[in-house]
Formats: sequence, C-alpha cells, structure tokens
Amino acid sequence: MSDEARIALRDSLVRAGLLIATGVEGVFGRSGLFERIVEGFCDLVDAEAANDGAEVMRFPPVVTRADFERSGYMKSFPQLVGTVHAFNGNERDHATLLRRLEAGEDWTAGQAATGVVFTPAACYPAYPALAARGALSAEGALIDITSWCFRHEPSLDPARMQLFRQKEFVRVGAPDQVIAFRDLWKTRGEAIIAGLRLPLVIEVANDPFFGRAGRMLASSQREQALKFELLVPIASDIAPTACCSFNYHQDHFGHAWDIRRDDGTPAHTACVGFGLEHITLALLRHHGLDVPAWPADIRTALGL
Repeated sequence: MSDEARIALRDSLVRAGLLIATGVEGVFGRSGLFERIVEGFCDLVDAEAANDGAEVMRFPPVVTRADFERSGYMKSFPQLVGTVHAFNGNERDHATLLRRLEAGEDWTAGQAATGVVFTPAACYPAYPALAARGALSAEGALIDITSWCFRHEPSLDPARMQLFRQKEFVRVGAPDQVIAFRDLWKTRGEAIIAGLRLPLVIEVANDPFFGRAGRMLASSQREQALKFELLVPIASDIAPTACCSFNYHQDHFGHAWDIRRDDGTPAHTACVGFGLEHITLALLRHHGLDVPAWPADIRTALGL
C-alpha cells in the first residue's frame, strides 16, 4: 500500500470523526463511537472468558525502570522503547530552560530519566506482581490484564499507532498448562473474529527483534512456533495487520523475575493479546465508517 493510500485511509477516519488527529504520526484521539466499539469487543471477549476464573489486574501504562531492565526488552527491541524523562534541575537550570524555550531551541537536555518506562506490552507488569507473592500453587495463575502500551514506530498507517491498547490473558504455570491455554485461545480468538465477519488468517510469526542477533532469535521463534498471529487486512490487503497474538514464552519470564512453580522450578508463561485499536479499525475497514449501517448481527454482538 502506498503512502498516499495510507494517508487517504487515515484522513477518511479523521473526517468521519472516528479518530482525532494530533499532528504526530501514530498518535490519535478516539471518538465516543470508536470507544463504544472497543468496549463492545472487550465485553465479547470477557463473555468468552467468563468461566475461566482469571484474576483481574489493572496497571498504569508504565513499568518500573528496574523491572523493565530485568525483562530484557531493551536488549531485543531498543527501537521500540519509550522512556519517561523529567526536569530535575535547580533554579539556574530552570532559567536556562526558559531561555531555550523562548528562543525556540532544544530544551530537552535538562531532562533526566525517571524510574519508569512506558509499558511495551500489557502483560509486563503482571510478572513482577506474581513473583512478589512467592511460589505458585499447582494450578498456576491466570491473569486478565488490559493496558495502554507504547512503541516508538511512527507511521502514516493508522493501524500502526504509537499508543494503543492491548487486552491480554496471561497463563503462568507448567509447560503443558500454558501451551494448552495458548492453543485454546487460538481457537477462541479465531471464532470471535470470524463471528464478526472479518477475513482472517493465522500464521506463525516472530517479534521484531533488533539487529543481527535479533534475526537469529526471530528465526528460532518461528522454527519453534512460539508465536502465532491472527491477521486481518486493514491498511493493506497484501500485508494484513496482526489483530491478535498467541504467545508461548517458555520459561523466559519465569527466570527473569524468579517466578517459581510449586515444585520450585521456573514457571512457564503464555499470553493471548487482542489489539483493541487494530480490531476496531478492522471492523471499520470491512463494515464501513457508517457504524449504524453495519449488519444488525455485528451491532448486536458488540452492543451497539
């Protein structure tokens, strides 16, 4: 899809009042109708998971810098990271900052890193929270978590936002427990999206690891089929967009935060993630920008 086509799609969403432009690529406001679609989809997923007994956790869209460093995310995805900086100078530094502002100069040199980093994936705050409780029971843990996330990848494509929301379910426990969970949600996720009459395909995928070593990690991830993505065309029919992901992390996070099973071994983890903006945009792409004119069954399913 050309840049012109991406701009045309973005502008049509803005003209329809569904997205609100901010002047920064990949950063949008959302209309009330857009939010109603998001909420309706979340209700649909919650209904599917109603009998699973997941523990609900909600966090602000930041993780502590210490936990972020422990996760290994910076090693693998430095190109996506968003750090939080703040002014911590004295009065003289403030005067310098004001002079630079007045002159239209760069004032960011006076900023220093704080103790938090923007959340890159909704599940990240759950792992240190679980680790702090001590060893898991034999049943392990199941967490329901939704969060704003940040990834630094500005784009003309409205389906590639820098700030977006993920709804996730995170399973922690023995390998067979978490693999069964991932496979169950792969089936559930496909049924949910197909039920909304969206064209989809599920493929083995990899995360966007950085650099030469990252290419080896990506290849290994694909060879082991650790990650699957459910793809729906949004901005491009040729390169569809990941709307859901189904991930088996093996014992990476168990080691990173020392999350232990009841037998003392490192816990394995898996997560299913729904990209709420992506799914909403997919619905708008395939059912039209005039939401009241959507098929009645789709509007009923989403409570619209």
